Amino acid sequence: MVESGRKLTIAAHAALILGVVVMVLPVWLAFVASTHPGTDFLTGRIGFMPGPGLVENYKEALFTGSSVSGFPPVGPMLWNSFVMAMAIALGKIAISLLSAFAICYFRFPFRVTAFWLIFITLMLPVEVRILPTFEVVANLGMLNTYSGLAIPLIASATATFLFRQVFMTIPDELTEAARIDGAGPLRFFWSILLPLSRTNIAALFVILFIYGWNQYLWPLLVTTDQRYYTIVMGIQRLAAAAAEADPVWHLVMTTTILAMLPPVLVVIAMQRLFVKGLVETEK
Repeated sequence: MVESGRKLTIAAHAALILGVVVMVLPVWLAFVASTHPGTDFLTGRIGFMPGPGLVENYKEALFTGSSVSGFPPVGPMLWNSFVMAMAIALGKIAISLLSAFAICYFRFPFRVTAFWLIFITLMLPVEVRILPTFEVVANLGMLNTYSGLAIPLIASATATFLFRQVFMTIPDELTEAARIDGAGPLRFFWSILLPLSRTNIAALFVILFIYGWNQYLWPLLVTTDQRYYTIVMGIQRLAAAAAEADPVWHLVMTTTILAMLPPVLVVIAMQRLFVKGLVETEK
């Protein structure tokens, strides 16, 4: 029995190591490629160790780009993606918190119907309603703007459903106690519901930030001005430019690594609250 348990432990560790290698190796190769000169891609001399162009490549990609091949600097793209991801995450959380609060704690006609209408929108993602959404954004003059990038994506039926379920687990006695103490609806929402939902908000923020950061199709439609390009759509345009011009694949790899950093930093910074929000409740 002990021997079989030991073999199972060794197999589990081997599977874990294999999984880490499979996940990390492509990222490592992309990082290594981002540290070599562009000519090394043509000669096939890129190995498994970083090259001599680490600082130069990242500095060129962030601040100057390549004027010869029409490769724009990546810094503004990173900023645009950050603004868009933050606006989407914070907007979704704010709207979903208030809508879930209204559904759970206010009695008004067609309250249940309103919730199910919100829930049904899960069947209609942005890709399905993208043409009428684009028409509305164009008619409102929000093309090539931060508001046009973020506002059409901030409504979230999933987040509303999540917060509704969280609010439904809060005991009625707590609501009655707040009412007896003279707390109004906004005071109850701000002083009781928000602190109790802190871990859920953190977990949802991480998911929504990555969702906003990885958006490609919508920014591709609503932006024609290079000043509003996001990093994800920028990678595609840069790769297409690199294939037709001078060998700047080292800058494409550098851009790819830079695009990975903000989501990774957000996950690392909020890891504890993220995990706690997924598996626990602060009730």
